[in-house]
Amino acid sequence: MTGTQGRFLVETKSWRFAEPPDELELRCGARLGPIDVAYETYGQLAPEGDNAVLICHALSGDAHVAGKHSPDEAKPGWWDIMVGPGKPIDTDQYFVICSNIIGGCRGSTGPSSINPDTGRPYGLDFPMVTVRDMVRVQHALVSEHLGVHKLLCVIGGSFGGMQVLQWAIDYPDMVQAAVCIASSARLNTQAIAFDEVGRQAIYSDPDWNGGSYATEHPPPRGLAVARMVGHITYLSDRSMHEKFGRRLQDRSSVGYDFGPPDFQVESYLRHQGDAFVQRFDPNSYLYLTKAMDYFDLASDYGSLLEAFRGVRSNFLVLSFSGDWLFPTYQSQEIVRALHANGATVSFCEVESGYGHDVFLIEHQALHRLIGDFLANCQDRIRREEASARTER
Repeated sequence: MTGTQGRFLVETKSWRFAEPPDELELRCGARLGPIDVAYETYGQLAPEGDNAVLICHALSGDAHVAGKHSPDEAKPGWWDIMVGPGKPIDTDQYFVICSNIIGGCRGSTGPSSINPDTGRPYGLDFPMVTVRDMVRVQHALVSEHLGVHKLLCVIGGSFGGMQVLQWAIDYPDMVQAAVCIASSARLNTQAIAFDEVGRQAIYSDPDWNGGSYATEHPPPRGLAVARMVGHITYLSDRSMHEKFGRRLQDRSSVGYDFGPPDFQVESYLRHQGDAFVQRFDPNSYLYLTKAMDYFDLASDYGSLLEAFRGVRSNFLVLSFSGDWLFPTYQSQEIVRALHANGATVSFCEVESGYGHDVFLIEHQALHRLIGDFLANCQDRIRREEASARTER
């Protein structure tokens, strides 16, 4: 990682593991291997190994969380507002790790990867993966490849928040703190319904071909519609009204036709759909939305109370007042179950009319909450370690 013009340059790296015959056994019962994991790291691991922060990305994210790959890259990483020197997740203080989840399409093994048994892309022959499988792969990367055996904190929003919860449950001795942002212990019915509408849009694309399309020519129309539907759920009525209202796009009056968009919001959604097609794989969208739908801690462990029975992390749980996709009551359910298990939990509903995607934009209160929580956790842990050394 090198500094440049106020930003820093980063490199996406890849690690391969689970080589046959030692494939990873997935929750669905299938075996997967070899597995490639795309990841990026920022900052330096402290000699004591106590400053590692793992960031888990949301549905359409990837390993490129901050910085740029080259000085002329158009956009920095997806959470550059939060991660970097002097920022809330300060790479001068913390060793930050972010990897692309399996099932994705940004460097980690997924349905667009080559199936070693056929020499062709997996397509729908790719096995179903779950959040628990994704976390197991992240754990292998962090512990086996990077040699990190304690995580100061695991942080994630939305789908990333689900991964955070699974981390705290599966690796309680490793995760010292956890930040779960605008997420839930299971999707509500409405969110599952929106995921299904997106999948149906992809299925109905005549070029989808049952998932057996050429990787270099993915079906564009269905995925674009799926993204348009999804993007609406990330915003709020208030934010859409403030951003677009009923303002027209490049015309002074409605056209009374089905030609170019009449309204700015129509043009915006079409742009979002077209841009998404350029960087995402339709089959990955199918697999990742299914993984979100299947995530259900209460069902997996008998109850949410039982799910959190062995957690030892300090928690910061955040929700947004304008988020109707992951409403605050879902975060409060997590908080109540953690409290019932004696966990140390801080909770805040952040006032914002923007919607679900608040954590991806500039928000002073949110940045302060996360930055202060991280700093306080690190100070507390180092004080406890110093006290333990003194007693010995």
